[in-house]
Amino acid sequence: MTSPAAVGALADEVRQRLQALAPTVLDLRDDSARHAGHAGSNGGGHLVLRIVSPQFDGLATVARHRRIYALLGDLMPVRLHAVAITALTPAESVGP
Repeated sequence: MTSPAAVGALADEVRQRLQALAPTVLDLRDDSARHAGHAGSNGGGHLVLRIVSPQFDGLATVARHRRIYALLGDLMPVRLHAVAITALTPAESVGP
């Protein structure tokens, strides 16, 4: 299992890398404890990401995720086992 300090350092690195997308909102939550010991887990961190960026304008969900994984992909699968992504444009993040 990944230590809390290691996950904290991982989250800091993820936040830093995602600054390349000029996010207006970047919420990152450590969800590792919920996944400890599940099949296929190598002990890497499990994160939940909500990111809002104007750079997602005109991009489909898959393209948005590809941009994120381009920045984080080398962290997987050792340091980062999984990331649940919600990627929105500023217009999409505004409630009704």
